[in-house]
Amino acid sequence: MIEVSRLTKYYGQFPAVQNISFTAQRGEILGFLGPNGAGKSTTMRIISGYMPASEGSVSVEGFDVFKEPYEIRRRLGYLPENPPLYQDMTVGSYLKFVARIKGLPRREIHTAVEATLEKCSLESVASRLVGHLSKGYRQRLGIGQALIHNPPVLILDEPTLGLDPRQIIEIRSLVKNLSGDRTVILSTHLLQEVSQICDKVVIINEGKITVENYLKELVQSMTLEEAFIRYISKEPEEIEGKGPEGEIPPIP
Repeated sequence: MIEVSRLTKYYGQFPAVQNISFTAQRGEILGFLGPNGAGKSTTMRIISGYMPASEGSVSVEGFDVFKEPYEIRRRLGYLPENPPLYQDMTVGSYLKFVARIKGLPRREIHTAVEATLEKCSLESVASRLVGHLSKGYRQRLGIGQALIHNPPVLILDEPTLGLDPRQIIEIRSLVKNLSGDRTVILSTHLLQEVSQICDKVVIINEGKITVENYLKELVQSMTLEEAFIRYISKEPEEIEGKGPEGEIPPIP
């Protein structure tokens, strides 16, 4: 489970995210949806422990992200918008390297690498240099490095960015298959992506959460596109103070 409470982040005087709160339960795929510049990547970096917050708290599986960062990193896999890949390593050697720096016991590394290659459909390119891979395979490898230590939580920031239609379909299928007992937060600005693979939707605009609801409830009376336009069109004063603890009520 992930619990974000009253999270705020300033860059100088600019508030990138402002007093945001939401939760994601075990087994859920949560779509973190918003226009470019809404604060999605900043929130993902804070949840993943790669960036401090100015205010607020985040817990993952009951551990505080800011007070217990090592426990968080054992339980969380993170795919940033630009995957941290080493171009001059082979796919297999890169995954072994990641497994070692994530603290897997030596006796478990080979099994973990083989399992990751299979889950991410990378077996055919295991001996190829990362720099020679297509964009789609690099994204698969980025997901693989997040998955290598079999974490219960995955944070994926724009996993299909820049892919062609076939690659997008393949990555979406991979993400859907990875959920199960895992909690997955998928940050994206693509409505179709959310509608196809997510259970729950959080919409953020101008650094503020405008709605948090389950997808099937959100689209009962309108399409996801209509809901998105409705909630990113809200003025900040319409958002603040609604519902208990600042929560946004579901669509009536």
